[in-house]
Amino acid sequence: MMVPFPACFRKRGGKNQRSDLRKVLSILSIIAGATALVCVPPASAAFGDRITIAGTEFRAGADRIWINGANTPWHSWNEFGGRYDGAWWDQHFRQLHDNGINATRVWISCNGEAGINLDSSGQVSGCTPAFWSDLDSLFQIAQNRQVYIMATLISFDHFSNNHANYRSWRNMITNGCNIDSMVDHYVVPFVNRYKENPWLWSIDLCNEPDWIHENARCGKISWDWIQTYFARAAVAIHANSKILVTVGFSMGPKYNSGIHRTNVVSDAALRAKADGDSGARLDFYAPHHYNWMNAAWGNPFYMSPTAYGLDGTRPVVIGECPAKGTAGHTAAQDYEHGCRNGWQGAMGWTSNGVDSNGGLAVLGPATRAFRDNHYRLVFPGMAGSKAANPVAPEWNEGGSVAASACSRFSAPIFAIPSNL
Repeated sequence: MMVPFPACFRKRGGKNQRSDLRKVLSILSIIAGATALVCVPPASAAFGDRITIAGTEFRAGADRIWINGANTPWHSWNEFGGRYDGAWWDQHFRQLHDNGINATRVWISCNGEAGINLDSSGQVSGCTPAFWSDLDSLFQIAQNRQVYIMATLISFDHFSNNHANYRSWRNMITNGCNIDSMVDHYVVPFVNRYKENPWLWSIDLCNEPDWIHENARCGKISWDWIQTYFARAAVAIHANSKILVTVGFSMGPKYNSGIHRTNVVSDAALRAKADGDSGARLDFYAPHHYNWMNAAWGNPFYMSPTAYGLDGTRPVVIGECPAKGTAGHTAAQDYEHGCRNGWQGAMGWTSNGVDSNGGLAVLGPATRAFRDNHYRLVFPGMAGSKAANPVAPEWNEGGSVAASACSRFSAPIFAIPSNL
């Protein structure tokens, strides 16, 4: 912007004019320099902001973020409200961040044998104090170590006949009133307790529900009932928060495909179970992929989501995939090609060797390579090429991160012409 000189300088001439002008410009330069030292809060803090959606991509603040992710499903089975080890989670989340992992998927309840109060009829009455205390610790750790969490609320394991209370869980999901008790006394309290923490970026309503429907061991339960749970839970989550909602299907092209008209979680399918409520929707898709699926549907990392059979209407993350890489490829190649082909993230199974699959020694080279090649996609808005050993930012009311470094901001400095 051009700033006109004061009229007195336009009228006067000679040495005194140049001397006075030089003084004024010097003062302006000092003022501008001082202005640069004032930390004006940015419009967006990016990494650490709540993750939102723009078209078929994710945003942290105003900046795009790619989920350079992992699965850390459990350290010990059913640990929240059970044998929770906060020190282990703190150390592991530190390692996740140091390896470039910006998000991980955690099973909040593995098969329902701890933490959730469920009677034999299938009524959910709430959760134990220890369950909430352990989760309070987990989400504080996530904030401190700067790792986003996808929280998986239940799994097909809840309905499997290999534990004592499987019939109670089947009773829960095959009765409308019981589904309401699940939503009212587990889903909504979970959401309201942690919705102000942006590091809870998404909720996965169920791990691999395909097996609940297909497998006799899990009851072969009708999609009608499973969809009813998804619809009512999604409506409640959207009514109470800005947390994103998804479902982690095992076989995405079979049950999550708009192209093949088999999408059991389409907007239309879910709204039909919720009296047309627009909150009955998934915000993004998160299908899983393993090598046994290649023969039927191909390798998703090396094609677009629509070529894989999804409808292209929202972002898609590959919610589980081999930590060691898919057949014939390294995990680093999978992550890189997935990004190029329009997938919005990948989450290797696992970061901690669950099921003797993965571990950071296996997955870490891939996530570090992706971070180093696409730093601003992994940690948008953060300075530098590495972000090891983070210190938790201060949070303003409403969840935005406070400005803490003046070096991010600049102000124009007036140059004094040499002839003055």
